Amino acid sequence: MNEHDERGTTMTGVDPSRLDDQQLMKELETIHRTRHDTLLYGSNDALRAHNERMAQLEGEYLRRNPRRLVSAARTREGARERGCGEAATPDTAGT
Repeated sequence: MNEHDERGTTMTGVDPSRLDDQQLMKELETIHRTRHDTLLYGSNDALRAHNERMAQLEGEYLRRNPRRLVSAARTREGARERGCGEAATPDTAGT
């Protein structure tokens, strides 16, 4: 079923504000997993729809989690401190 937002563009899928937290995370995981193929092989319309849906889902996640944990390594300052060979994600103990 298609719904329309206030800008008049077509939205596919459930309004992100109506998803519970688990459903929202599942939608985010799915859209991020399909991103690369959509970019490489999708039509311009498919990419546009993917961009809009991803923005809606990510915006809802950020609205619900304004104080989410931010890794220092994922900031500009952290990137400057990181050497060329270091990873951008926190180290995992025991690996």
